[in-house]
Amino acid sequence: MAAGGDSTATPGSATKDNSTAGWQDLSCDRWTESHVGSWLRSIGIKEKYIMKLEEEEVTGPVLRSLQRNYLSTTIEMRGGQIEHLLKKRDELLMPEPNKLKKGRVLSGKSRNETKEKVLHLEQDPPTPSEKPSDSAEREDSPMECNKTSTSTGETLSVCDYANFDQQGKNCSYVKHNVLPPETGTENLILPCHEYKSLENAHKLDSTRLKTKVAYEVLRFACACMNMRTNGTIHFGIMDKIRGKHQHGEIIGVPDRSREDFVDALDYIESCFKDSNHQLDARKCIRNPRFIEVVDKEATENMEKTCVIEYDIVPKATIVKNKLYSVGIPKFSEERTKVIYEKKVPYCRVGANTPSIPDDDLVRFIQQLSEKDKEREEAESSSNQTAGDYREDQKRKLCILLTCGRTHMDDSLHYIIVTNKFQPQHLTSISFLLHMNLFCVFDFDPDSKTSGLCGKYEEQKAVTLHFLDDYENRDGLKTTEFIDSLKLFERTSWIFCNGRNNFPGGEETCGEKTWIKTKKKKLKKAVSLICNDILPRCSFVVLFLLMSDVEQPLVETFHEFYAEMNGHDYLTVISESKENYKKWSSLAQVSCDMSALNNISIVEMPLTHVDATVQSIQLLKSPTTRTLPVFNRGLCFMKSVDEAMLDSLEIISVDQCDETKVEIMSEDEIQQIEMYFYRGGKIDWINFWLADKQRCGNIIKKDAYKEASTILDDIVHRAKDIRPIESVNIYHHPGSGGSTVARQILWSWKEKVRCAVVKQSKEITTVCEHAVRLREHDEKDKNNCLPVLLLLEDRKADYIDDLRREFGNVITTKKISPSVLCFILLICNRSNDPEGMCRASPSQTVAVTHELKDAEKQFISKKIEELKLQMDTKYILTFVLMSKGFQPSYIQDFVKRRLSNIDHSSPITRLIRFVALLNSYVEDSYISVSHCEASLGIATHDKTWYHAFVDHLSDEARLIFIHLKEVSTHISSIRIIHPLVAKEILSQLSANFPQSDIAMDLISDRVLMNHRFDRDDFLKFIRALFIRRNKKSRGDPEDSAFSPLIEHVIERDGLQLAVELMKKAHIALGKDAYVAQQLARLLYTAGRFEEALEWAEQAKSLLPYDTFVLDTLGKVYKWWFYHLYDSLEGKKASPEEAIEIISTALKGISAFRASEKTPKKETVILNSSYQGEVDVGCRLLKFLSEVDVFLNNTGKSELLKYLLTDYIPTEVKEPWQRFHQQLKGLRESLDHALECFSEDLSYFQTDISEEDEELDARDPEQVYNPRKWLTRKTAVYAAFFCDISDESDQAAENNSTDTAGPAEKLSPFQRQMTTYKLGGGNFTSILSLIYDKNPERAGKKLEKIIGMYPENLTRKCLDHRELANFIFCQIALNCTLPGSSKLLSLEKLQDLSQRFNTKGRNMSAASALFLLSLLFWPETSNELSSANTEILSSALDALQKLCWQKSQDVSQRKSKIVTHFFLAKAKGLNKIVHRTAIEKHIKGPLSERKLKWLGGEVWKTREVTQLLERVEGWTENGKLFVKGGSRDSKIRVIPRYSASLPDGNESVTFYMGFSFDGVLAYDIQVVE
Repeated sequence: MAAGGDSTATPGSATKDNSTAGWQDLSCDRWTESHVGSWLRSIGIKEKYIMKLEEEEVTGPVLRSLQRNYLSTTIEMRGGQIEHLLKKRDELLMPEPNKLKKGRVLSGKSRNETKEKVLHLEQDPPTPSEKPSDSAEREDSPMECNKTSTSTGETLSVCDYANFDQQGKNCSYVKHNVLPPETGTENLILPCHEYKSLENAHKLDSTRLKTKVAYEVLRFACACMNMRTNGTIHFGIMDKIRGKHQHGEIIGVPDRSREDFVDALDYIESCFKDSNHQLDARKCIRNPRFIEVVDKEATENMEKTCVIEYDIVPKATIVKNKLYSVGIPKFSEERTKVIYEKKVPYCRVGANTPSIPDDDLVRFIQQLSEKDKEREEAESSSNQTAGDYREDQKRKLCILLTCGRTHMDDSLHYIIVTNKFQPQHLTSISFLLHMNLFCVFDFDPDSKTSGLCGKYEEQKAVTLHFLDDYENRDGLKTTEFIDSLKLFERTSWIFCNGRNNFPGGEETCGEKTWIKTKKKKLKKAVSLICNDILPRCSFVVLFLLMSDVEQPLVETFHEFYAEMNGHDYLTVISESKENYKKWSSLAQVSCDMSALNNISIVEMPLTHVDATVQSIQLLKSPTTRTLPVFNRGLCFMKSVDEAMLDSLEIISVDQCDETKVEIMSEDEIQQIEMYFYRGGKIDWINFWLADKQRCGNIIKKDAYKEASTILDDIVHRAKDIRPIESVNIYHHPGSGGSTVARQILWSWKEKVRCAVVKQSKEITTVCEHAVRLREHDEKDKNNCLPVLLLLEDRKADYIDDLRREFGNVITTKKISPSVLCFILLICNRSNDPEGMCRASPSQTVAVTHELKDAEKQFISKKIEELKLQMDTKYILTFVLMSKGFQPSYIQDFVKRRLSNIDHSSPITRLIRFVALLNSYVEDSYISVSHCEASLGIATHDKTWYHAFVDHLSDEARLIFIHLKEVSTHISSIRIIHPLVAKEILSQLSANFPQSDIAMDLISDRVLMNHRFDRDDFLKFIRALFIRRNKKSRGDPEDSAFSPLIEHVIERDGLQLAVELMKKAHIALGKDAYVAQQLARLLYTAGRFEEALEWAEQAKSLLPYDTFVLDTLGKVYKWWFYHLYDSLEGKKASPEEAIEIISTALKGISAFRASEKTPKKETVILNSSYQGEVDVGCRLLKFLSEVDVFLNNTGKSELLKYLLTDYIPTEVKEPWQRFHQQLKGLRESLDHALECFSEDLSYFQTDISEEDEELDARDPEQVYNPRKWLTRKTAVYAAFFCDISDESDQAAENNSTDTAGPAEKLSPFQRQMTTYKLGGGNFTSILSLIYDKNPERAGKKLEKIIGMYPENLTRKCLDHRELANFIFCQIALNCTLPGSSKLLSLEKLQDLSQRFNTKGRNMSAASALFLLSLLFWPETSNELSSANTEILSSALDALQKLCWQKSQDVSQRKSKIVTHFFLAKAKGLNKIVHRTAIEKHIKGPLSERKLKWLGGEVWKTREVTQLLERVEGWTENGKLFVKGGSRDSKIRVIPRYSASLPDGNESVTFYMGFSFDGVLAYDIQVVE
């Protein structure tokens, strides 16, 4: 009997695998705790037990081994629940065949049905502890072919036979796949099949092997010839269940003795009875076909195997009227030779090949004529129908590429995988130019020079990459990685096997070397693209087989197949049938042949493909676009040129004209319009369709008309023209401000050149691209149309820096300053747009939720129109707008929507999450991928989004809007409007407090750990807990913590807020800044021990972070304050003071550690100096109140203790460990005050928005640090001034009582007194210049100068005091020029020569700055050689110090302050403070700022009369002025480097003095 029949076969079920799938789609062994929880819910286990099992981390493998005792004792389950769970668990783990046995009786199947899938039932169920299949690779491979199970429970893939009677050299089988069961006679043309494993026989010697093969082949052939049926006998296929193998499993035969299988047919002549029958047998039995067996787990040294197949083709003309008998050969071991059995006829009975019994022989012979007739009819029918079927390749191609849509648009990305293009094919690639290509995997190393890449690059911009570029070795976040490779901006062209003519050494390699060295890189690239970058179901991978197929191309298919969970969204196009055969034989390792055929277009010429695809492309990407030009004509811009300006989205005159509106259905147009009216962002296609009257007009708010009027005034202004202008649009979130801005661009695109600045683009790049856009195809740089740039939600810093960069470029290119070059259309959200408008009314427009009467009328009319097309519930945002977003209307609307909501449903839970995020975090959303994971949806077909929508409740469909990010196609949802989100959250909070919602959100492991779009999701969660309200952002008030935390504290109490922050810290991967904020929250509440614990935790995560270390200092600071205040006036003894002093000193140490860390790029002023001074001053006050220092001599006793080696007896023992620190307290306070003053001298005092969230300073410290410094300096100095009539309280009030005569004061007392009066450091002295009452400031300066000896010499004072004295002289001259206390310039120069400009003892930056002020000549010919040396060395030293100071903040170098300018006057009057210039600049603050940025200051008449223009020259890109000797020169730094003219030019400029040296402003070339 031949190997096992098919009576026990029954259909199996296909399985799918997805790392992000629900529990239904994964094997139990791969379930996480969340999957187990979802399964438990599906079988009805109570929620409290599910939560306990999740807490105990019960995963799939653990579920397998759960015992009754564990469930009862640990989980505390009741008996009924345990019985139910274990019963369902056992059913779950039961092998599929046993489930079928148990569940239903198998019905009879035809052989064709049975052929599809095979399952064997003779299997024992595995025990719960049994391991899954040891072949992880096989389990993970998501094959779409049919499945069958082995006796060990392993699932194998059912595959098809090789093509019958064809010698296909490109055919192969996959080891361990399963062929359909052996079959009997069907329709005579469909071959019957018989299997032989040769498991042991292949080891026989040549004679025995040939005999064995001949025995099987000739017996089977004789049967087929007698039955008149085609047949195939296969060697290397299991013919019975044995061990771990199953019937039909492909195992292969070692490929080492092919000649034996060929020679086996030589037995024909010995076995058939006469020459005619022998000749017939030779004609019917085909030579053996050796088909390679591909082993996925094979190593390089493993022996190759193959399957050997003999096809039997008994054509009617050969076998008619004949009965064949054969004497099959056997090898006799006794006689050691081949013997032959008696010649008998054979037939096929089912899947068996018996001999024909003698009793049946006559009847069989009588039936031969009937069989001959059937054979003739079958052959005739086969010949007629073979050519009848013709596949509709156009329809198939369109469906494959569009995923069933009617046309191809930009809603899908495409990935191309291809090999070498032939020259004739390169003329048929237009369809690729119009596709939304994400990347190309190119295996042609010559593609750049003579292939597809070079041809494509002629019309489209690409970025050339190698597989190495996708390894992300730097560990960048997904968004950072995308930016680094410029993905989504240009097509990424990945050379997968080297690139010829590339100097970087990327060599081409052979197939084996490629698999060793590059396959793993390809795997990483494919995995990154499929799992992290492109959303699921948003892209199609198209394989273009343009030349001979090699293994690396097939490996790419395997990787995409695995990562994309099957062949959906894969398409193959091959013009050559031979290429496709080879491809399919290799690709079937992953995907069975029938599935491959379903996704393949074969033998369709590329010219036909090109024409077919173009016919369905909605957007025919133009190779050129049109822009307006200065002469009111138009010019072309090539697409490749436009793509190179990738920081801008350019709006051309013919924007959207490439759209084939004729192939758009009315439903599609309505969907576009409805998306906008539901609250989606407006797109250019909306304006275009409205212009074409294919949809209704878009409302033009009054704000649009106001902004257009301002813009029109700017463009047509005849005088007072600035090269850079701006129009501001401030709008309530969701009020239509973004629509107004885009309407302006659309209406102005024919008058000026318009573009939107993309987010996250470097300022220098934006500037460069905007300049290139302005000058494109224009000849005269002074006669170009201005560029209108839309900047959305940009910080003021960014806009200022962009202005500055534009100004530099305008100066560098020598464009006339009276030519309008750029208009910045700044569109920002604000909670107070009208307030922002009042600050700068001439150039600002406010868009609010309130509507004007005319707007209401238009919207009401529009709603009536829309009612005729759609239900108004689907355009709720528009309806709410028509009501002016009245709170009462929103409240009623939300109440109606939520009235029947099921609060326990997963959908309502999702609504709560989205409402929470949308209420507190601007621009927040949840990706659809996250939502699917949360809801347990796991769809892998092309209806994925509809599956998600189908899961939503009616309420959710109405309040959610589905968003799609334009470039990346990330699908996401948010609530239709922020105000609706807040109201939903408010009403849902009645049943579920916000603290519970937040806790539920961050406790959801599925959401928090979901891989796709994880960076953005976690960013929103982090903002939820960290982002604070700031008035500077338009919030109603500043908040100390995030609004959510403040709400939780107010409603639920502090402890719940603390628990929530703790959970957030863990959920966000132990986020250091959440720990820092938690420490702030705790010390604010007086829970100092816990605060210290969390501050230390933050420090352990970020040990060198300025803010984290500063927070640690503040914990101790407020702890110290608390201990001090707890005394309530009670005088402490030395022993009682120990804890208080210890806490204070720990705080000072923590602040010092923060001071020493490298500052963050965004931090200019280190607030830790402020913390140290605060604690130090308070500690001094406390020390003076300790009882041993309270007597009449107590103050002098304390000062003696602090300033000398003296230690009072009473404190010697108690304070033993503090003596050293306390005695260094004055010096450390002095150092901190001086360092903070120096910081203020260098830089402006702003802070970035990101750091505002982490900053915990007092308002005065943040917004008026000069005032704080002056006050604290006075407090510090007052303590150490041992003058009886002045108290500490007077010092706190900044007392300026008359000090004693200078002669009576010791140097230390003089120093402290000048400190107290405001003359102790550069910043305090400068603050007096800013006093709005110059006379009062002058009097104070005279008093300070009076503290110094009258006849000063160089050696009277130390460097620091001398510097302060000279600064007081300069400040006094600025505030009270005629004062009798003033010294001459020459005297001050003489005093200042004591300062050192070189060596180890080099003077401080303030002293060097003084030298630059004093020794700069009034005219260039007044500088002596000696003065030149002093000046040059001082400037060199200043610049080195400034470089050291600002190297950590290089991006903010532009924030360096210029304090003084060089005037035309003589003596000290040559030095004028910037306030002397600012008083001549009129207008509100924003206007004055623009005048500084735009350079208008230097055109002001009063300023030009005041300041001296200095002569100099440029040389090799540097600026110089003449020194005192013949060849000497002094380098001057241009304030804006780009303002330096090219080449060597004579120039003039205004001179500014800063701690970075002397700076040149308004550089002008001398004509």
